[in-house]
Amino acid sequence: MEYGKVLNILSKIYNPYGFAERYDKDPYKVLIACILSLRTKDKVTDEAAERLFKKASIPKEMLKLSEKQIQKLIYPVGFFRNKTKTIKEISKTLVTKYNSKVPDELEDLLKFKGVGRKTANIVITFAFNKPGIAVDIHVHRISNRLGWVKTKTPDETELVLRETLPNKYWIIINNLFVRFGQNICLPRNPKCRECPVNNHCNYYQEVIS
Repeated sequence: MEYGKVLNILSKIYNPYGFAERYDKDPYKVLIACILSLRTKDKVTDEAAERLFKKASIPKEMLKLSEKQIQKLIYPVGFFRNKTKTIKEISKTLVTKYNSKVPDELEDLLKFKGVGRKTANIVITFAFNKPGIAVDIHVHRISNRLGWVKTKTPDETELVLRETLPNKYWIIINNLFVRFGQNICLPRNPKCRECPVNNHCNYYQEVIS
């Protein structure tokens, strides 16, 4: 598999560490911003996170805000009411069980309500610089199109990539494939003829060319 060639090409086009840099690599901010980002466009997420973190940037401050205050600050992110409850519950758990510190182990993060494997992996990779592969719909779709995996779900894709993708690419793959998936390798009508890595792609070779 031409992992290095593909990811090195994309690294020259997109910032591999963009998400973490936007939130200062602060574990709490990265975690909460990731919750906000689910099914929400980046611009909306960033604006909502900025408003929220101006009022509360640590768990104890977040607990002082009412649900109505948080809802107003994060609107119009998708499912803002549910996300408000999740943010409050995560913050309470951090204060009561973790001394207000976000854990740096995948297994611990997965115990939090509303935190799935993608979110947990983003936190440990972008906030703690530890090995992890954050697989969302973009990483899942693109990995299958390239021919790196043949899987049906993001969780399956993560498990295969953990076995096959060299460790040095684990942290950067999510940010690169998210940007790539939003701009070129679209879910429908991908821009294959404009794609900078189409000569490394099974989908292009078998379906388009």
